[in-house]
Amino acid sequence: MSERIHAHQMYQPILYPKHSKQKEINQSFKSLFNKELTNQITVSKHAQKRLQDRNITISEFSWNKISEKIVEAGQKGIKDSLVIMKDVTLVVNAPNQTVITALDRNESTSQIFTNINGAIVIDE
Repeated sequence: MSERIHAHQMYQPILYPKHSKQKEINQSFKSLFNKELTNQITVSKHAQKRLQDRNITISEFSWNKISEKIVEAGQKGIKDSLVIMKDVTLVVNAPNQTVITALDRNESTSQIFTNINGAIVIDE
């Protein structure tokens, strides 16, 4: 019998389980998947501040309607859209489904909007 000690026998690496990283990837995929299923619109920090400063509230029904129209706009190739409603005007990035800014409807009558390649009018 040979009782030699080989170098690879002395230092064996510690094997860590690989699931921890996989679990994080699965959770981020799951959150992205759920977002795609619900077609929720993201409101940027800037837009959220504008909505709060101007005391603008949008009902859940209206958000759903906006979301549907933004999906349609994205399918037609629109990138940045002006969403005009009775009480509020929004600038929305269609591919990201993100509200960029919000204005009170009265305030938006005297504004010029640039870099918009589509408009959505919702009478609800």
